[in-house]
Amino acid sequence: MGTSSISDQSAAALIARFLKQRGVDRVFGLCGGHIMPIWMRLDAEGIRIIDVRDERAAVYMAHAHAELTGGLGVALVTAGPGVTNAMTGIANAHVARAPVLVMSGVPPQLQENRGALQDMVHTDLVRSLTRYARTVRQPELVLQELDEAVSCAFGQGGEPGPVYLDFPVDTLRAEVPLVLQLPEHLAPKPRPQIAPDPATVLAAVELLWSARRPLFISGRGARGAGPALAQLLSRLNAAYLDTGESRGLVPDDHASVVAAMRGSVMGEADLIITLGRRLDFQLAYGSPAVFGEAKFLRIADCAPELRDNRRGSVEMLATPALALEAILQAAGSRTGAADGEWVRTLRSKHCERAEKLVTSMRNAPAGSDGLMHPNRLVSALREALPSDAVVVADGGDFLSFARVGLPASTYLDPGSLGCIGVGTPFGVAASLAFPDRMVVVATGDGAFGFNAMELDTAVRHKAPLLVVVANNGSWAIEVRDQQETHGKVVGTRLQFADHAAMARAFGMYAERVEKAEDLPEAISRAMANRPALLDVLVTPEAASSDAKSGLAWVPDLQPLAAWDTAERHWRQGGK
Repeated sequence: MGTSSISDQSAAALIARFLKQRGVDRVFGLCGGHIMPIWMRLDAEGIRIIDVRDERAAVYMAHAHAELTGGLGVALVTAGPGVTNAMTGIANAHVARAPVLVMSGVPPQLQENRGALQDMVHTDLVRSLTRYARTVRQPELVLQELDEAVSCAFGQGGEPGPVYLDFPVDTLRAEVPLVLQLPEHLAPKPRPQIAPDPATVLAAVELLWSARRPLFISGRGARGAGPALAQLLSRLNAAYLDTGESRGLVPDDHASVVAAMRGSVMGEADLIITLGRRLDFQLAYGSPAVFGEAKFLRIADCAPELRDNRRGSVEMLATPALALEAILQAAGSRTGAADGEWVRTLRSKHCERAEKLVTSMRNAPAGSDGLMHPNRLVSALREALPSDAVVVADGGDFLSFARVGLPASTYLDPGSLGCIGVGTPFGVAASLAFPDRMVVVATGDGAFGFNAMELDTAVRHKAPLLVVVANNGSWAIEVRDQQETHGKVVGTRLQFADHAAMARAFGMYAERVEKAEDLPEAISRAMANRPALLDVLVTPEAASSDAKSGLAWVPDLQPLAAWDTAERHWRQGGK
């Protein structure tokens, strides 16, 4: 199919022009007959297509692109199994509230509901996972529907998150009259900024400046508020905890950062300030069993991050950066009541624990099998990576080691859906978005297996990422008695699959590393030859603190492992 067979005034051409004008420079997808008109017109507009090996990975990549650039992530998948494959990626973007546009196609309208190839009502499948889901049958409405979908993706009028549109093939080929190609639908729209209510600002100042032990907890909605947040933390002598949604927002060397004291600070604070952060399971739902009698100040630009689970004594529906700037201005030179010694003590203990962690990681003993502890791998990466590295952590138990041990100014992980397997796709998108920065995917071998084929995508598109697989041989294979004719099964053993060999088969630089002392030079070689993969053998005997608590796939929850028991006790009248 040539581009010339699809008119410049077709709906498909308008879709491509719309994306171009909205700043989209790449689309992640997997081709198919129902979407070929869009595919060809994207190419004609000069929009780069990152073709992947699985539709799920396409949505993961669009998700990471949106998170890291602040723009729209776009995935293009074909009908039927293309959409069903993509649904896990859509679900993850839904929970993460990432602005992603997913597009697909459906059979021509005359074949609808007649048993055509891949004839499915996709919108019924994805509606609960999206902010907007429509089949656009009239070519004249294509621009209008795109405009509405993208507005919904960015949370204009609700919560941000993924949106979905599909189009019959005949609609994509049909021409749209010039008079209906309204520039108002094509033109980029500025992101709305919500100014805080002045009375609420004054109430927030009163609450903040009278608190003795204020604790800020940031999330997705706080992105962009870093400078104002750092200034406010210093003014108040407040404590600060980040989460995976906002890691790197406040530098680790800021005096308010007390991440290693997470459990203690949550129980001691008398005022909890959530900044664009839901009180979900990672924060024990705001339960008094964890947060005691603390008051809450909720600041967010969308309702679900403002009043879920615990209502605030003050609630500010505003763009977080504008809210914090208004608070600082309204407070003027007022002196706060915060107990500076409380924060200094927490910070001192945090630094002590952090340093102890670094030392223990560096000296973590090998297992009885002679294989290195995962912390030796994390320690070697920690020492090798530049300060501006983009870190993508993935896995079950290994995620627990990496998220604690690897500092990062820019960080991504599976998120609160626990969607392991995002690592390599996230890393591909990150390295394409920031080709001049080091992007490392630190992943367990189980999580890596979900999307290992995307190594091929990385090689073909020259995505300069480094994938480091902590290979603990978690997959058992049968052992047969070689003395018997039919090889009777006599047991099982762990299989340390050769991921480096697979990577080399795709043309990627790869090494297998079996000894901790070989790590520094191996990491250096891999960093110089990206895209690259290191297959690092680690002992299966090591277990993170999360795994010991039965919470291996639940980032940030381990310090609150007993909260549910405490809440039951609290509900029964205990303290």
